[in-house]
Amino acid sequence: MPWEYEPRAFPIAWDGEGRPSHHFTPDFYLPEDGMYIEITTMSQKLVTKKNAKVRRLRALYPEIRCKVLYQRDYLHLVEKYGLEDPDHLPEPRRPVRNPGPPQVVKLDRRGVDTPA
Repeated sequence: MPWEYEPRAFPIAWDGEGRPSHHFTPDFYLPEDGMYIEITTMSQKLVTKKNAKVRRLRALYPEIRCKVLYQRDYLHLVEKYGLEDPDHLPEPRRPVRNPGPPQVVKLDRRGVDTPA
């Protein structure tokens, strides 16, 4: 299956002068499927940030297909295709929610905070 590693960076936020200030670069692109893949197997804090970036990408570029693969998805594929002995695979960690109420941030199309 053909794939490309980090072939494109998408602007997802802009500064006051309209210049891109933040980009999202998905890990892989599958040209035959026209889909980007983001893999996240790190800490929950990083997973939360990546999910926010993917949501932002989808809001700004609805024509772009992007799938997030989490640690459990990765481990399932490793086991399914026999890439590693299942007895040696780590147990996927359960999602953890940060204490307190969720923080709601409303962004305009350029990524600038607006009053909620």
